Amino acid sequence: MAGTLKVGIAPRTAILRYTREVATGRRRREPDDPDVWFTSVESFAKILSEKNRDLLALIAERQPDSIEELASVSGRAKSNLSRTLRTMERHGLVRLVNGNGRKLRPVLTFNKVELRLKVAA
Repeated sequence: MAGTLKVGIAPRTAILRYTREVATGRRRREPDDPDVWFTSVESFAKILSEKNRDLLALIAERQPDSIEELASVSGRAKSNLSRTLRTMERHGLVRLVNGNGRKLRPVLTFNKVELRLKVAA
């Protein structure tokens, strides 16, 4: 775990245009560009709710060996926790890596999140 995850907020059409331009080489990805995009501040806030920020802090502190262990120490139901972790994984906040046997171990990918929000053109 290191560094800062840069998050951008933009309309879906702008995100798709940016992604297409980078993928086709018409645009270079700059170091300051967001790592992950959301279509609204509300969707970003939902992923990083207080409850989910507490969960991320618990992962950093306890470094659980499995989702089951995290469910036990967090008091959250494993099924809901798995869904939340998968969503966080899609947005680059955690990785679910192979642990002992078939168990998945949640690992933080960044220790900071920075919101980049353009408020005027």
